Amino acid sequence: MHRPTVRPVLAGAGLLALLAGCAGGPDPTPADPRPPRPTESAVPDTTAAPEARPTPLHEAAGLGGEEGRARARVLLARGAEAGTTDAEGRTPGDLARGLGHDALARLLARADEPVPAPGEALLRAATRGDADAAALALRAGAPVDVRDARRRTPLLLAVIGDRLEVAALLARLGADPDAVDDQQDTPWLVTGVTGSVAMGQLLLPLDPDVTLRNRYGGVSIIPASERGHVAYVRWALQHTDVDVDHVNDLGWTALLEAVVLGEGTERWQRVVEVLLRNGADRSIPDDDGVTALAHARARGYDEIAALLAG
Repeated sequence: MHRPTVRPVLAGAGLLALLAGCAGGPDPTPADPRPPRPTESAVPDTTAAPEARPTPLHEAAGLGGEEGRARARVLLARGAEAGTTDAEGRTPGDLARGLGHDALARLLARADEPVPAPGEALLRAATRGDADAAALALRAGAPVDVRDARRRTPLLLAVIGDRLEVAALLARLGADPDAVDDQQDTPWLVTGVTGSVAMGQLLLPLDPDVTLRNRYGGVSIIPASERGHVAYVRWALQHTDVDVDHVNDLGWTALLEAVVLGEGTERWQRVVEVLLRNGADRSIPDDDGVTALAHARARGYDEIAALLAG
């Protein structure tokens, strides 16, 4: 007996495809497993100029204030380009002006002005404490340790005048804290003469040689003790390896010098106290065999004598 052929019923997409074929429509095309090729507009243009980014000089201009100006000095001294524009087409000077950082804007405006005799300009700037002029002189090619007729470097001149901003710039540029002039002074030694703790703190990261001696054979705390620079003596003894009992060519320690050349008043009383607290040997005599206590008694410095006798 003949049985009719039974065809399976197609469902879903298969049924729709069959019906489409019966209706005379096009055969379905299999999906292409490959990702579509990008259109011409989607291909990145590798010839386009990179987007302008702010430079460190832009960042200093945006910061403003003393910190921004100090950063800008260092960058300019190292040759940073002052005319580079950011994404908005602004130079660092434009940015500083727009933010009202007028002093910084003036510095940046002078960045590429010629500086005649840059070495001499740097020495003058260090003497008068003009950190902007110092930065521009360095930018123009002045050696950081250029010498004057007395073999003083810009850093030494800045220390003599306690010009902290200039000294900070020179320190960042690698100035030598041990450069000796024609009378055996160095930047570090002169901090003991001026008694500037701030300058000492600025120079200390440069690793100065605290054993160097001045023309009298003394280390920095000896002239500091003579002049009654209490804070400096305390700071130097606490933060450096300077020898509290160093004897200079005159036969005096810092303790002896505080008594012999001091005035016996409160400042020198406090210097003596600081020296003793930091281990100064009160028994060391001078070249004539006279101790600090004997000198104090001879001068009527009763308060100091009491400290030394204790």
